[in-house]
Amino acid sequence: MTISTVGLVGAGGIAHLHLPGWLKLGFAVVVHSIDGQAPALTRQYGGRAVDSMDELLDSADIVDVATPTDTHRLLVERAAEAGKHVVCEKPMALTIADSAAMIAACERAGVRLFPAHVVRYFPAYAAMRTAVAGGRIGPPAVQRFFRIGSAPKQPWYRDRARSGGIAMDQMIHDFDLARWSAGDVEAVYATWVGDETTASTTVQAILRHHSGTISHVNGVWGNPTLGFHTGFSVAGPGGLLEHDSLRHPVLDYDGHSDAGETGYVPPVEAASSPYTAELSDFARAIREGGRARVTPEDGLEAVRIAAAVNRSVDEHTEIALEDVR
Repeated sequence: MTISTVGLVGAGGIAHLHLPGWLKLGFAVVVHSIDGQAPALTRQYGGRAVDSMDELLDSADIVDVATPTDTHRLLVERAAEAGKHVVCEKPMALTIADSAAMIAACERAGVRLFPAHVVRYFPAYAAMRTAVAGGRIGPPAVQRFFRIGSAPKQPWYRDRARSGGIAMDQMIHDFDLARWSAGDVEAVYATWVGDETTASTTVQAILRHHSGTISHVNGVWGNPTLGFHTGFSVAGPGGLLEHDSLRHPVLDYDGHSDAGETGYVPPVEAASSPYTAELSDFARAIREGGRARVTPEDGLEAVRIAAAVNRSVDEHTEIALEDVR
């Protein structure tokens, strides 16, 4: 299948990583944003700004949705109705119902949907998954993941009704990774210090997998000077896999983002960026008709875990995943 043009919807922080990636891969890119920032984005990186969603849909083979989470369902469904394959920034949506509706809309239209869970493409995390899948440490017994950075500057992130809060927006990366290595989650229990309205927010979540694995996930949104820091440890009967982004050079991505959000997302170069690798995988899957590393069902299940964590925080009790719909 010939695909040559991407329509990027949104010109905020993550668009500063997606646009250079698509251009590096040789795609023409048109950009539309209702906040009027598309012309500035294209002047910085390349591509062409367009004035309307209709113009974007008329021009594009693939639509890349990089807008606030509460807008995802409407934009994905509109792109699917126009017969366009869709890349949707994580989280897919705020609810299981919306995520399932997006998947159904793309299936009805005969187009592909790719949730952009980019951390699966960071080298250390991909190597961990390969090692676990290959039996290097045996079945995982205990997993620990942490993700620490400054709180995002845009106000909508602080509104859980729009972003889902830290669990849905930030920690969802590690919920997805925990499930990727240890399988589906049976139940969660979570606590937090602070909330989305405070200067610093910390959430601790414990995931119990059907496999028997226990995963501990810690997320922090901190002050503006807090650097970006991630890591994991995965222990099994055959050994321990560990990574810390501040100690191990394989993930040399802590610092300041090009989008001006200190410590919220890691800075990367388009040539070696996991974001570029992710988009390349999606484009390959469309051209060849094969699977990508992340599926729509992966995106939906990550939303289910994050929703359960939010509910556990609110209700101060363990939440079974089967009860989250």
